[in-house]
Amino acid sequence: MEVVRFGVGHRRPEGPAGTSGLTGAVIHTDGRGSISELAFGRNARIVLHSNPNTTWFIVIEGGGWVAVGDERSRVNAGEAVLWPSDVPHGAWTEHSEMRAIVVEFSGADDAAVRGIVEGLARPAIAAGSALRPADAGIGGLASADRPREATMREGEPY
Repeated sequence: MEVVRFGVGHRRPEGPAGTSGLTGAVIHTDGRGSISELAFGRNARIVLHSNPNTTWFIVIEGGGWVAVGDERSRVNAGEAVLWPSDVPHGAWTEHSEMRAIVVEFSGADDAAVRGIVEGLARPAIAAGSALRPADAGIGGLASADRPREATMREGEPY
């Protein structure tokens, strides 16, 4: 088991050049992407920037503002914003603080693995196969007038 610490006492200054009032900690990074925690103080800012990776900005505490391209929106805890690859994006606070988890995927999107990710299934039985679909199950619910003292032989106690 691996435990990674983040939060108070584990953060360092984060963000692209021009970023202010922000600290963060990398939770995990590998060839597939990275996960980080960011803590925005009051009047903190990640300046508009872009990168080649698709990123999710997930607000877990407080609130602030985000920008994606020409759009601006207020965000609060419990909301997530998609930062598409190669589109300028940023985030900032004014009178409040905000904490966010940033999940950054390597590359623009998952086009190479679409269909696998959604779990698309192939038909279980091929046409002309000797196999046939399973029969419907038989059985039913126990009657409501079942005795209060159920035994293991009779089924689960209630």
